Amino acid sequence: MQSIIERIEKEIAAWAPDVGSEETGVVRATGDGIAEIDGLSNVAMSEMVLFDPTFDRTLADALKDPAPIYGLVLNLEEDGVRTVILGEPSKIYEGMLVRRLGRLLSISVGGSLVGRVVNPLGEPVDGKGATGAKEVRPIEREAYGIIDRAPVNVPLHTGIKAVDAMIPIGRGQRELIIGDRGTGKTSIAIDTILNQKSEPAATRPICIYVAIGQKESKTAKIVAELESRGAMAYTVVVTAPASAPAALQFLAPFAGATIGEYFMEQGRDALVIYDDLSKQAVAYRQMSLLLRRPPGREAYPGDIFYLHSRLLERAAKLSKERGGGSLTALPIIETQEGDVSAYIPTNVISITDGQIYLEADLFNKGQRPAINVGISVSRVGSAAQTKAMKKVSGKIKLELAQFRELEAFMQFSSDLDADTKRQIDSGRRMTEILNQGRGVPLPFEMESAIIFAATNGYLDGVPAEEVSAVEAKLQEYLSREAGGVLMAIKESKEIREESEKTLREKLQAFLERTVSAA
Repeated sequence: MQSIIERIEKEIAAWAPDVGSEETGVVRATGDGIAEIDGLSNVAMSEMVLFDPTFDRTLADALKDPAPIYGLVLNLEEDGVRTVILGEPSKIYEGMLVRRLGRLLSISVGGSLVGRVVNPLGEPVDGKGATGAKEVRPIEREAYGIIDRAPVNVPLHTGIKAVDAMIPIGRGQRELIIGDRGTGKTSIAIDTILNQKSEPAATRPICIYVAIGQKESKTAKIVAELESRGAMAYTVVVTAPASAPAALQFLAPFAGATIGEYFMEQGRDALVIYDDLSKQAVAYRQMSLLLRRPPGREAYPGDIFYLHSRLLERAAKLSKERGGGSLTALPIIETQEGDVSAYIPTNVISITDGQIYLEADLFNKGQRPAINVGISVSRVGSAAQTKAMKKVSGKIKLELAQFRELEAFMQFSSDLDADTKRQIDSGRRMTEILNQGRGVPLPFEMESAIIFAATNGYLDGVPAEEVSAVEAKLQEYLSREAGGVLMAIKESKEIREESEKTLREKLQAFLERTVSAA
C-alpha cells in the first residue's frame, strides 16, 4: 500500500508542480457518501476539502469551478482521514485529488438571505439567482457564555391562545415541540411565523425555518403558504430534503443557527425552527456508522447528546453590551407511540427550557392544538408574558389539568355532585375556548380579551358545544366595537383599570345581544 501511495505522490508531483505548494491528498476508497483519503496529515477536524478531478491547476482555479464538490473532515485517523461528501457521491472516485481549503465549513450570511430558500451550504435552491450574501461564517461556533447573556423576559407571541396563556415562550428561549407524527407540531411552528406579521416592524423577529429530511413537496407547500400570507418578507427557509445526503441533513440545523446568529449579533431578534431534530439524529447515526465510529444505545454514537446540546446552546438573549439581540429556538422532535422516555426525546428535553407535548389521543378527539397540559411546561414561565396575559391567564393551566383528571374519573361514575359537575362544565368550555384552527393566529391583545371573557364568567351560560361559534362572533364584535380598548392593550401590554372597565361594558353588551338573539 505504501509503495502505491509513494508512486501516486510522484506522479502528482510530475504532472502538477504547482500543487506541491498546497497540501493535497488522494482518495483511497469511496462509498455510501464517505471518502477515505490518504495524505492531508495537517488537516483539522471539521475542515473543508475540495475534490478536484484535474491535477494541472491551482486551488484558486479549482474554486472557480461552477459546481465544486466539497467534503467535510470528520475522522482523523493514523493512516489518513475520512470525510463525508457534500455533493453527488457518484462523481468521487479512487485516485481523485483532494485539496485542503484551510478553513472550517462555512456559509455566506447576510440580510439578503431574507425571503430566500437555501440549502445547508447557503446556496440558493429557489431559482431566483445568487443570494448576494457576502459575509462568511463558520457553520459551528462556541455558544455565548453566561456573562454575555441577559435574562429572558420579552415574550415571543405565537398567536396560539393555549401556548401564550399556559406555556409562554420568551425571546432567547429554547422550547421543544414534541409529539407523534401528524399531531400538529409543524402547524404550531408555522403559525408562530405567521403571527410575527402582527408584531411592529421594528421588533419583528427574523424567522428561519429549517426543514430536515422532509418531502420536498411539503417544504414547497410551506414556502407557498408563507409567500401567500406575506411572511416570506421576514423568513429564511433552509432545506435538506429526504433525498439529500445524510451529511446535508446533519448540517442543516447548524446552518439555520448560523444565519440566526448573524441577525442576533446585529441587535435584532431571530427565531429558528428545527423541523425536526429526530431526522438529524438519524442522519448523524447513519454517517457515524459509515465512518466506523463505535455505536452506543440504539446504535447512536456516544456524542449524539453533544450534537444537540452544542446546537441548542446557541439560542440566547444577549446583554445590552452585546447589542441586546436574541435567538429563540423551537426544536421539533417526533415520538413513537407517545414515548417521551426514548433516547433522543429525553436528550433534547434535558437540553431545552421546556416542552409543548402534543398528544395523539387529544388530536383524535378534535382538540387543536392537542396540548397535554399535564406534562407541557415552560421553565421561563410568566417572566415571558405581558402583564395583560399574566392577568387573564392566571390559573388556567391548573384548572385544565384538574379537569382532565375529573373527566377521566367521570367515566366510572354517573352520579356527580353539583360542584364537580360545574367544574367539568367549566373545563369543557375552557377547552373549547383554547381550541384554535391551523393558520389563524391571533394578536395577543385579542387573545387577552377572549381569555378575559372566559375567565371572568361572561361565557358561563354558553353550552360547551356552542362556545366556538360564540367566540367567532365575539372576535368579530370586539374588532368592530372595541378597537380602542384592544389598541390600548397592545400599546401598554397590560389591561389598565379604564381598559378593563370598558372591556367589561363591551362584553356585557355582547352577552345581552347574544342572549336576546338566542
